[in-house]
Amino acid sequence: MLAPDLVSAVASLKKMVGAARVIVPFTGAGISTECGIPDFRSPGGIWTKNRPIPFEEFLASQEARNESWRRRFAMGDEFGHAQPGRGHQALASLYRAGKVPAVVTQNIDNLHQASGMAPEHVVELHGNTTYALCLDCTQRYELAWVRTRMQAGNGCAPDCPDCGGFIKTATISFGQAMPDAAMRRARELTLSCDLFLAIGSSLVVWPAAGFPLMAKQNGAHLVIVNREPIDFDDIADLVVREDIGTVFAPFVDGASSTDVHRV
Repeated sequence: MLAPDLVSAVASLKKMVGAARVIVPFTGAGISTECGIPDFRSPGGIWTKNRPIPFEEFLASQEARNESWRRRFAMGDEFGHAQPGRGHQALASLYRAGKVPAVVTQNIDNLHQASGMAPEHVVELHGNTTYALCLDCTQRYELAWVRTRMQAGNGCAPDCPDCGGFIKTATISFGQAMPDAAMRRARELTLSCDLFLAIGSSLVVWPAAGFPLMAKQNGAHLVIVNREPIDFDDIADLVVREDIGTVFAPFVDGASSTDVHRV
């Protein structure tokens, strides 16, 4: 059912949240756009400006590793100070209230953790861009260390001092295997919920996009909140095509009943 307007959408969502026993939010890039972080696929999005660097290319080419890190630091300079938006804050409020055991996210921006959710309750399907790992020994490296080494090496991405492996942001690139533990945890959460909230995701990247369908087939109610139509709209119990922050503002701790009218 497509909500006819914002007020109806929030009223329906409140009713479903109130009746739910276990809510699992699944978030995509759209929840972070009000924080100043652009999405990937829309006109003007990150991938329209820079072709993604596939994992195999990262492994095969020092130039590709250098470029990957150059882009990461350029993005950090532009978006690195982003703070959680109203969508993140609302989900953190539902988490504190015991309605949300964890969030499953395609995002790599660490904003769910920054909103107050415990890191172990943020299931990151595509990793996290706020730190780096050695691809061989899994040693963790902070971004400031990598940047200092690159500056000292005339822009050359450093290798792991411990084992000589390549160092990469802790994200999942095209062609890189999905994280098994995160996928298992996402599946467990999906099958445990009676309300699944798909928020700000185009649901075109598989296998992650299969979780809303899995929830619906398991008997959960499915809500989709996204500005643009998506392929899963037809199976959803509620479809909301409104600004995500505005839709979820009334669910933030201490929100007033008039917060739904804020833009």
